Amino acid sequence: MTTALAAQLAQIAANSKSTLDVKAQKAAHSKSLIFEPRVAASQNFQTLYSLCHQGYEELCQLDSRFIPFGTTIFSEQSQNEDRSQMTAAENAELDKKIDSFLHLAGARLRLMPTVKAIEWLIRRFRIHEYSTTTLISTFLPYHTIPAFATLLSILPTTIPHVYRFLDPYVRSLTQPPRSVLVHQATHHPDFLAALSTYTLDTCRAQQHYPALISFWGGIMTEAVNGMLDRMRSGRRSIQRSNDQTLLHQIGPTLSDALVMHKVPSLQIASYMVISVFVAKGDLDDAAIGALMEQLVAGWTAESLRPGLVCLSILTQHRSAKQMSGKVTRALLKIRNLSSLLTEIGREHNIGKLANGLCLALVDRTHKKGDSKGLPMVESLLLGSVLNDQQAAVIFKSLLLAAHKVDDSVDPQGQGRKALASIIIKLSQLDTHIGKIFTRAINETEIDVDELEMRLGTDLRPKVLTSRPSQDVEMVNSEIAPARIESFQSALQRVRDIPTLPTDSCLRAGSSDIFTDLCSVFLSSLAEPDNLKALNELTPLQHSRAGETPFYFSFLMRIWCGPYPTLARAAALDTAKQRLKNDDCNSIDFQALLPYAFAALNDPSKRVRRAAADLAAILEHLFEGFEKKPESHVHWANGHLYDTAESLEWMASDVCHRLLRNVITPSLEECVLNADYIVEVLQSALNGGSKGSTGENKDKSHLSHGTRLSILTFFASHAIHTPLVVFKIRLLAALNQVKGVSGITRTQLLLPLLKWWFSLSFNDASQVCIQENIDEAALDQSAVEIVLPNDKNGLEFLLHIVETQELLTRLNLLRVAFSRIQSLWPSMKTEARHIVAKRMLELSQKDGSGNATAVSGEAANLLRSVELTTDILLFFLESLQPAAKMATESPSSKRRRTSSSETHRGLATQPTTELGATLRQVTFVLQLVEGSDPEKHPELLNALFNALSELQHFRVLVGSELGYLQNLILRSLLAMVPAYKNNQALKIDSTGGHGDLLVNCIQKSSSPAVQSTALLLVASLANVAPDLVLNSVMPIFTHMGGSVLRQSDDYSAHVINQTVKEVVPPLIQSLRKGKISPLAGASELLLSFATAYEHIPSHRRLGLFVSLVETLGDEEFLFALLAMLTNMYGATDQILLFATELFNCFTVEIQLQSLIKLLGLINDIFQPRPSLSSVLLGANEQGDRDPHKIGLCQLTLVPHLLSSRKLTTQISKLAERDDMEAPKVRELYSTLLEGLLVLADSLKQHKNLYNRCGDALSKLLNLLSIGEFIKAVETLLDRPDIVLRRKVLRAVEVRIDEENQSDANSRAALLAFLPHLTAIIRVSDDTAYKHVAVGCVDKISEKYGKKDPEAVSAAASTIASDQCLGQDDDKLRVMALLCLASLVDVLQDGVVPVLPSAIPKAISYVAESIRSDTPRVELHNAGYAFMAALVQYLPYILSGSYLGQLLAVSSASAQSNLGSEANDARLQCLRLLAKKVDAKPLFSALEQNWTPATDSGFIATREYLDILGTAIDKHLKTDITKNVTALSSIFLSAFDLRRLKYLNGETNEDFLRQIPRVEEAVNNVALKMIYKLNDAAFRPIFSQLMDWSTSLPKKDTTGRNQRLLSVYGFLLSFFSSLKSIVTSYASYTIDSSVDILGTASPKKTEDRELWKKVLQTLAKCFENDQDDFWQAPAHFSAVASALTSQFSRASSINLTDDLIPAVVELAAAADSQEHQKELNGALLKHLRSEQTQVRLAAVKCEQALTGKLGEEWLSMLPEMLPYISELQDDDDEDVERETHRWIVEIEGVLGESLDAMLQ
Repeated sequence: MTTALAAQLAQIAANSKSTLDVKAQKAAHSKSLIFEPRVAASQNFQTLYSLCHQGYEELCQLDSRFIPFGTTIFSEQSQNEDRSQMTAAENAELDKKIDSFLHLAGARLRLMPTVKAIEWLIRRFRIHEYSTTTLISTFLPYHTIPAFATLLSILPTTIPHVYRFLDPYVRSLTQPPRSVLVHQATHHPDFLAALSTYTLDTCRAQQHYPALISFWGGIMTEAVNGMLDRMRSGRRSIQRSNDQTLLHQIGPTLSDALVMHKVPSLQIASYMVISVFVAKGDLDDAAIGALMEQLVAGWTAESLRPGLVCLSILTQHRSAKQMSGKVTRALLKIRNLSSLLTEIGREHNIGKLANGLCLALVDRTHKKGDSKGLPMVESLLLGSVLNDQQAAVIFKSLLLAAHKVDDSVDPQGQGRKALASIIIKLSQLDTHIGKIFTRAINETEIDVDELEMRLGTDLRPKVLTSRPSQDVEMVNSEIAPARIESFQSALQRVRDIPTLPTDSCLRAGSSDIFTDLCSVFLSSLAEPDNLKALNELTPLQHSRAGETPFYFSFLMRIWCGPYPTLARAAALDTAKQRLKNDDCNSIDFQALLPYAFAALNDPSKRVRRAAADLAAILEHLFEGFEKKPESHVHWANGHLYDTAESLEWMASDVCHRLLRNVITPSLEECVLNADYIVEVLQSALNGGSKGSTGENKDKSHLSHGTRLSILTFFASHAIHTPLVVFKIRLLAALNQVKGVSGITRTQLLLPLLKWWFSLSFNDASQVCIQENIDEAALDQSAVEIVLPNDKNGLEFLLHIVETQELLTRLNLLRVAFSRIQSLWPSMKTEARHIVAKRMLELSQKDGSGNATAVSGEAANLLRSVELTTDILLFFLESLQPAAKMATESPSSKRRRTSSSETHRGLATQPTTELGATLRQVTFVLQLVEGSDPEKHPELLNALFNALSELQHFRVLVGSELGYLQNLILRSLLAMVPAYKNNQALKIDSTGGHGDLLVNCIQKSSSPAVQSTALLLVASLANVAPDLVLNSVMPIFTHMGGSVLRQSDDYSAHVINQTVKEVVPPLIQSLRKGKISPLAGASELLLSFATAYEHIPSHRRLGLFVSLVETLGDEEFLFALLAMLTNMYGATDQILLFATELFNCFTVEIQLQSLIKLLGLINDIFQPRPSLSSVLLGANEQGDRDPHKIGLCQLTLVPHLLSSRKLTTQISKLAERDDMEAPKVRELYSTLLEGLLVLADSLKQHKNLYNRCGDALSKLLNLLSIGEFIKAVETLLDRPDIVLRRKVLRAVEVRIDEENQSDANSRAALLAFLPHLTAIIRVSDDTAYKHVAVGCVDKISEKYGKKDPEAVSAAASTIASDQCLGQDDDKLRVMALLCLASLVDVLQDGVVPVLPSAIPKAISYVAESIRSDTPRVELHNAGYAFMAALVQYLPYILSGSYLGQLLAVSSASAQSNLGSEANDARLQCLRLLAKKVDAKPLFSALEQNWTPATDSGFIATREYLDILGTAIDKHLKTDITKNVTALSSIFLSAFDLRRLKYLNGETNEDFLRQIPRVEEAVNNVALKMIYKLNDAAFRPIFSQLMDWSTSLPKKDTTGRNQRLLSVYGFLLSFFSSLKSIVTSYASYTIDSSVDILGTASPKKTEDRELWKKVLQTLAKCFENDQDDFWQAPAHFSAVASALTSQFSRASSINLTDDLIPAVVELAAAADSQEHQKELNGALLKHLRSEQTQVRLAAVKCEQALTGKLGEEWLSMLPEMLPYISELQDDDDEDVERETHRWIVEIEGVLGESLDAMLQ
């Protein structure tokens, strides 16, 4: 029972917010946003209220909505309200007011007045406990500011569950990042719901602010995005379910937010959330539609534009269908919606939104008759916000609506009028939208013809290519349907129109009558009875239709006119019905036949079907004529057209045959295909029958006379009819018929062509506009009348294109020229000549404006057609010669120029005639080039003549005419190969063609002319070399300054081609001559060498390789290399290029070239040089400097020999056992011999001789190592020591290059070692020995480990007196380094040579130190050798060797040879400390202490460094075994200060260095101590303490110096090891007490010792953890000694050392008796007569009070009298420190001492 009760009480206490615990109440009161807890705990509510109420008043001034809170939570009475005393209802009411205030205050939370006001609510009403959720929600938008972290610090331990995720940040008092909030909202819907509820409540109360809405919108959007990603599923059903769940979760929140009209910013934030949700979710159309309706139900003017954007996003993610009624009505209420949507459409995709709206508006029109939205539909269609597919759907919906709407929906007809208006307007647009509308009409399934009739318009507009050019009066762009006239009234209107029996609707004067009657006819189509009434009209002459032409011509004009399909088909049906009457049986209606043919070509299938029926009726009529052969009257004979007298007629049987055999059998196909009738008619007229086979084909065959009659008949109707559509449809068939029986179509139809060309631009446009056709179609049909070889037609075209009238009809002009071009391939030769001549004349005519179009078209025609050789030759011969123009110059000009300056005078005065001539020349040359000149090689001589004439023209016009020259040259270049392939073609050799080409190359500055001329020269050199070889050298000379400098690929091709084609015949001709080819071609080589620096770098190598290969690499490679090097010097660039060029050839060529190059160099130094004088200019005495030239050439040789490719090729060829290998060896021998001979001849010239040596070493490197060694052994026997050195250096370099794993190299080099050792032993040349030792070193290092026996002999030689024992330092250094390598290689095998080598090495090191000049290399080499010994043979270094090495190292440290020497020495010594055994090492170090200290402090520190390294490296057992030696070392080290002092070495450097040395000693000693146990070290420590005081007492200075070093060690000892060694203090007590008692602070040495002792004791007291100092014996021994030191306050400062020691002793003693003892001693000093003593004692009491606190103040009663006395002390400092002591005592006790001190 007790346990349950206790648990219940504990639960109540945990949940209770009130407590009786005073401390808990104080802690709760200290929770504050502004004040520190300590300050807040001391504040009362009155103080708080006054402070916080100021903040509240400032808030009221900012926002009057805060004022009502002044009577409740901020009233005076609120100071006395206590929540714990209030009822639950009162607390609930209070919470409402607080929540309201917090919602309102959130907007100004960054302001201090707000924080102050909330501070009052926290402190008084504890809202952080009672309204935690609201408080956190208020601060959450500001979670990044410091105030939020402060809020977290005052929250209760248990915060609401929804904000439990803030616990880590409450504990760390840091602001949570935004990512944490987003994560919480994503994964915990309760947090998102709480945040949304707070935001919506704030907005409902109109207390919202931008920061809150922005924060909520951002978190909500990111959370929804995260939840969508988290709920993503691969199964669509699960995905759809998850999205619906999320919609149900956030839907209520969004619904509430969307309808808050007064908070548009919240609506916009909701739009953002909805956009993300819909874009990433998978919602169905119903859900998206509900969201759309919710969105439009709540938007306002401020949120309208973002709402429309959101609405467009929603529509993107639902199917493309019309808007719902609610959304449509909402959108219709928006002003200027269409312009707003168009503006938004520039930034966002609103196509689906506009599409859905338009569909909904059209649907409202045809279902409800509401046409108010149609203007918006029109605006959106024209506003480019819809794509083509969407626009087409809307067009179709408009057409369907117009088709479906009827009187039941639209009784007044307003809807139909509106639909008609928009459809008509859109159908007549000549834009992209109009094209889409036309396509939609073609795709729709409704009867468009019926719709056209209902709307009274043609919905399928024809595209016109031309319009009248003059200004026309603008009419209202808003097209409205005309007022509909009733049919009866229309009948009355036209009933009395007068018509004559001879009148025809195909005459010019019948247009007005036809227009009136046509309108009535169109109106009559709606009802069948109306057509009967129409036929009864008198003007139509229906009853007399067979006698008069009016009725049928009226119908013919309709079915061939631009009228609706329904009307055209009705006209045909009406004619058909009329022909069935009996009065038509005896009349020949063949005049209807062409128009029936035209109707069969109609694009409408319905019309074609009616036309087929009409044709069948006509065939029936003519069939009756055969039964009644009597004559029949031609219908409309003489009256059908204005000029019908010349109309041709067919016989009735011909008509019947045409219908029966040709047209009627194909009627079904004609109905299906509009173009089929064209094929049928042209096939019949051309002598065949489309689709007929067998017997049918024989029956359908028409005779020549029949076909001629038909052709003439149709042609006459095509000429005389005024209907342009009819003309086009007839010409489509007639233009496919060339002619019949010698009568061509051009002869028959030429009047039609002339008529069409005779029309002005306006007349032609008007004709086409009236019939709504494309003018270009008639242009094309008209010009196709002309046949290729019809003289009259062709002459008419050639004539008409020159006329001025045609310039206004540019399209017809272009079509005419196009027709001539298409006729060209079929023309005969004579016709082509005529046309070509006329076109050339036209192309050269001057004109302005449109006149240039004629010349342009003529020129284009000539460029496009294939011109024959004769025509081109005629064009070239027709060019006016320049000489003639020069002789026909004006006399005034001739008078102003002399006969010798005629050309120069004319050159500055070009005339108009000259300009025209040049234009003609340019055009003709362009035609030649464009006509594939290779197909016309006969033009070559004419073109050379033209090129010659151009040279005269250049003088006349003062210009190079580079373009024209290039035209000719390119054409010539294309023709030359034909002369090579066809031996029958000959080039005139007397024309001076070569000189002409040279003239072009030299005098032209155009790179293109030069390049083409060079290519032509190359081509001619291959075909007819005699023409150009005499002129080659000037060409190459000019190339060096022109083409060779170009960087383009074409110039490279030109040069390569020139070299390839010109050089071989040139060399061949030189070989036939007396001089050598090399000398003869020197000028050619010089041209290329001179141009080297100007040739682009990327082209040089390929060009010179091509040149050498073409000339002959065996003879010319060396010459070119020599000339390049001679001309530009042996620069890096030239040498590199020469090597690259050299590498492009085979090894045989390379060796031969090197041999010839050596011969050339040898020739330079001859008294009378021969070849070098030609190639290098060495015979020019004025500038001749053979040494300079030879040095330059000799510099080239080593670079060529060092070519990697040459080396590789020789090594490969030498290994091959074939015919080439002996040849290469022979060439190599020859080259070696030549180089040696040259070197011998140049011994007296040092520079030249050295170059030969370089070349020789490079040459030797070409061989394999085996052969190389053999060659070296031979050369080393020569007496020339310099040469031998170089050879041996080459060996050394070659050794470096050899592969270590190559067995052949190893064997050869190890076999060479005896030769090297012999050199070292025998040779007297030190430098030679030096190189030999280097070779031994490298061989040993590389191959020694694989054959140690071969190397051991070399080691003995190097360590002997002949090498290491020599006086030369360089040789010594090399020998020592070589021995170091041999130690690594041989290891134990090198031991026999060490007895002689080690003493020498140590002595050399000592010598390097003692010498006056630094010998660092020798010093370092010695240490390198010793380091190798230590590394591999450490046991060798023991005894005397080790001592000598340490001694010489100390001396080295003192000598200060530099950092490199120091590094070498230290590296060796540190290695020594690690490798040598402990006993010999520590013994040697013990013996070497004195030499090290005598050598100075640097040597001493190095010694200690080595000692420390050795102690670190060796094991504990080694240290323990050698502890005696180590103890001796450290005793000596601790005595160093005394000894130096004794010897009088206490200078400034000593005072600076001795602390560093002692610090090093202490550190090394500690390293040793770490490796010893207590049993081993305690005797050493005891010995140390005894030794420290073992000096005679009379030697006070010596004792103090030794003790100072020892106590320095003790300070480090106790500081480092701390409590572990506290017991060792027993060995120091007597010494410490003695020092404290005897030391004189006035002496510097004693004062330092006194301080060191106190510091040591303080450290010992501080680290006492074993109550060592509580023992009376230990405590009493030092306590009295320490307290007695206060008497010395007047002579020394006790604050830094004595007082800390006393304080640490009191803390360590930790006994009341010991502390009383100390206190008693201190209190005595408080009454000292000396002010300094009293002051020090007071400070010590202060420190003791601060350190020990209440424990020390337990003796306060004894202290009070002394404190009271000290308050009135005579010294101000004592009084001040006493006051501080009192304050510290009061701080510890927590109460004042005033009462105690009274």
